[in-house]
Amino acid sequence: MPQLAFDIGFFTELPKLQPPVRRGVLDAWEKFNRLTLDQLFKDAGLKLESLTNARDKQIRTIRIDQFWRGVVLAPASGDTFVLLRVMQHDKAIAWARKQKSSINEVTRAVEIRDAATLDEITPAYEQVAQDTPKERLFAGFSDGDLKALGIDATTLAQARVLTSLEQLDVFGRFFPPDQYKVLEHLALGASVEQTWQEVVVPALADAASQEPVDTTDYATAIAHSRTRIAVVTDADELRDILDKPFAAWRIFLHPTQHKVAYRPSYSGPAQVTGGPGTGKSVVVLHRVRHLLRHLRDGDRILLTTFTNALVDSLTEGLCLLVDDPDLRDRVDVMTVDAFAGRVVNTSRRPLTGYEETARWEQAAQATGFTGTPQFLAQEYKHVVLAQDIRGPQEYERCERRGRGSALPASARPLVWRTVEEFTRRLAEDGLRTYLGTCVEATDLLTERGPCYRHVVVDEAQDLHPAQWRMLRAAAPHRPDDLFIAGDPHQRIYDNRVSLKSLGINVAGRSTKLRKNYRSTQEILSWATGLLLGRPYAELADSGRHDTLVGYSSALHGSGPRVHAAKTEEAELDALVEQVRAWVDGGAAYGEIGICARFNRTCEKAKERLIAARIPASRVRAGAARTDDAVNVGTMHTFKGLEYRYTAVVGVNDRSLPNPSAITPEEADRLQHEADLAAERCLLFVACTRARDGLYVSWTGQPSPFLVEAGCGAEQSA
Repeated sequence: MPQLAFDIGFFTELPKLQPPVRRGVLDAWEKFNRLTLDQLFKDAGLKLESLTNARDKQIRTIRIDQFWRGVVLAPASGDTFVLLRVMQHDKAIAWARKQKSSINEVTRAVEIRDAATLDEITPAYEQVAQDTPKERLFAGFSDGDLKALGIDATTLAQARVLTSLEQLDVFGRFFPPDQYKVLEHLALGASVEQTWQEVVVPALADAASQEPVDTTDYATAIAHSRTRIAVVTDADELRDILDKPFAAWRIFLHPTQHKVAYRPSYSGPAQVTGGPGTGKSVVVLHRVRHLLRHLRDGDRILLTTFTNALVDSLTEGLCLLVDDPDLRDRVDVMTVDAFAGRVVNTSRRPLTGYEETARWEQAAQATGFTGTPQFLAQEYKHVVLAQDIRGPQEYERCERRGRGSALPASARPLVWRTVEEFTRRLAEDGLRTYLGTCVEATDLLTERGPCYRHVVVDEAQDLHPAQWRMLRAAAPHRPDDLFIAGDPHQRIYDNRVSLKSLGINVAGRSTKLRKNYRSTQEILSWATGLLLGRPYAELADSGRHDTLVGYSSALHGSGPRVHAAKTEEAELDALVEQVRAWVDGGAAYGEIGICARFNRTCEKAKERLIAARIPASRVRAGAARTDDAVNVGTMHTFKGLEYRYTAVVGVNDRSLPNPSAITPEEADRLQHEADLAAERCLLFVACTRARDGLYVSWTGQPSPFLVEAGCGAEQSA
C-alpha cells in the first residue's frame, strides 16, 4: 500500500507554511493512503510529475494547491514516497531539478544533495585552492578514514578542494546533511574516533546489518533513515503536527538530541547546553517523556523554568508530546519561584523591585548605613544569599566573590545589621523576597526530605544559587535526579553561579548542541556577532567559558535589515511599513513579533500599528499569545518565544544598555561588567527570536552593542 513519509527538511520549513497549504499537505497524504500506485500516477489532481532536465528521475513534484508544489522522492522500487519540501510552484520545480538522491554505504540512510549547485561551484573553489598556499582543510585525513565515516566519492572529491571553515559552510548548504555533519565535526578539531562515536553511531541505530549495502534498495534505506525521515500512520497525528508544528518533534529528534533525551539513565545530574533555537526545550520535554515511562508508584517529576511565559510553552509542549493525561498529571510544571511559594505555603506578599529599593532605604536609615540601596540589594543577593550566609561572623569572614567594590572589615558589622533590619521589617509587615522564600523552602525540604523523584530545569542560566540549592534539595541524590538545560549566552538576569560549587556535578554528563533549527544562518551570523569574542561563564563551572564556535543553522534566507530613523515618529512609521511588507508577503499577523527594551516603547509601537489598522496586542507574562494580531512585548517577555518575523525597535544608545540597569564602574567594576553583559545578552536573545526575517531600528545613535559588532550600518536584505 502506498504511503507518504516526511523528510526533516519539510518539518524544518513547516512553520513557514500557511494553514491552507498545510491542509493541502494533509489532502495529499490521504490520497497516498487511499489510492493504489497506478492510481497515484494517473491522478490528475495530484499530478505526480517527472521533471525535464532533472538530475534525478526519482525526484518528482506533486500539487499541493494552485500555487504550491511538494517535492517528493519517488523511488523506482517500494511504495514509500518521501515529501522533501513544499515550496511555491516555480521554486519547487527549480529546486527539484537540482537535487539528487543516494544511499549512504555506511549508515544505509537516504541522502539528498543539491548536485547541480555543487557541480557548479566546485571548479571555482578548486582554482582558489590551487592559487593559495593554505593547506587543504581535510589534508590530515585519509580517503579511507573519510569513507569509513560515510563520505562518498562525490562528496570526498568536493571536500578535498576546501581550505577553510568558511568554504565548508558554503558547501554545507548543498552537501548531504549527515555527510556535512561529519566534515564539520572533523574541521572543528574532532578526531576520526570522536566523529564516529558522536555523529555516525547515532545514525547507525536502525542499520545494524552487516550485509553489503544495496544502493538501489530505497525501501530498505527509507526504513533506515528514521533520524531524517518520519512515517506518520495516523491522520489525527498528522493533523496535529500540521496545526501545531511543534508537534513534529514527537516523531523527529536530531540524533544528538535523541541520544541526550532518551539515554536510559544518567548516573547523576546531567546537562545540555546550546544557543537559541538548538532545541534545548524540546530535549527537556522528551527527557520528561522518557522519565515518565520509568516512574514508580508515587513518584513525581518537577518541570521548572524561570518565567510564566515559559511555563505556558512547556505545558503546551508536554500536552502535545505525552498523550496520556494520567501520565501528564504526574508532572508539575511551574516556575522556580512558584515552587518555592508552594513549599513554604506562605500568605506573605512578595516585594516588587521598586518596593525593595524603598525597603533598603528604610533599613539603612534605621541603622545609619550611608551607602546606596543598590549596594545593599546587590550585597544581599550576590554575597549573603548566594553564599547562604546565616550570621554576622560568617559574613565578616566570607570572600565577597564577584563583587568589585571594597568593603573594609570594620564596615561589615553595620552592613549585616542593615540586612537583619531589612529582613525583620519584611517579616513584621507580611512581606518577602522571592529569593528569601527559596532559602526558607530549602530549609523545609532539607528537614522534610525530597518531594520529587526527578527535577528537570529549562532556561537554567537565569537561576540564582539560592534557587539551585532549593532544587537540589527537592530530589534525592540518585541517578537521573536533575536534568538541566540552559545557555550562558542568554543569561539576561544577573545571576552568577557555579553548579559544581553547589554540589551539582555534571562532569561527564554534559552535552552541547550546536545546530540551530529556528533562524536562518544569515540572521544567526548577524546576531552572534553581538557576543563573539566575549567570555561567558559555563553553567557547570564558573572557572571555564562557553563559546559559540560551531554554532550554525542549516536554514538559509534573507539577512537582517537595520534602519536608522531621524525621529521616533519616523521610526514608528518605518515599522508600520515593514509589518505591512511582511503581511503582503504572506505572513499572518500572529507570526510577527515586535519587541523593545521598555514598556513605553512597546505601547507606542502597538498604538501606531492599531492606528494604521494593523491588529496588535501586548504579550505579557502568563498571558496567552494572540494568533490574529501582531504580538508586541518587552525583550524580557519575548524570552523563550519565537516568530516568523521579528522587529526589534528602539535599539539606541539610550536604551541598550539601559542606564538604570548598569552599576557605575566606579562603584563596582565587576558588577558594572556583569550588568553590561546581561544587557548585551538581552539584545542577542531578542534578535534570535526571528525565524525568517529580522528588522532592527533606532532613533539617533545606535546602541554601542550594534556599533561594536559592526551591525550599526543601514542595510536591507
